[in-house]
Amino acid sequence: MYEILSPKHIAATLSQLWSPQLIGETDDSCVKVARIQGTLGWHNHTDEDKIFFILQGALRIEMPDRVIELTEGEMFVVPKNIEHQPVAEDECLLMFIERKPSAH
Repeated sequence: MYEILSPKHIAATLSQLWSPQLIGETDDSCVKVARIQGTLGWHNHTDEDKIFFILQGALRIEMPDRVIELTEGEMFVVPKNIEHQPVAEDECLLMFIERKPSAH
């Protein structure tokens, strides 16, 4: 099925913060959007890199050795096994790409 999507619009309509919604799939990856504000907390992804793309607002990604500041239209890849903490002082809309969950 062919469909034109607006990730920014979909993220803006989400009612819950920090509750990503799947908007597309490609090969072995999922494309998700979220509406966030505040701090998610320290964590890492042991088996995959995490791609953050800012649709609106700003996001700070804190890591043990540096802090990354992103604004609308910017993207950053957090490598697997790197502890990080996403922080959005104000509401932020983001899109991210992650590996599809494996079926066991």
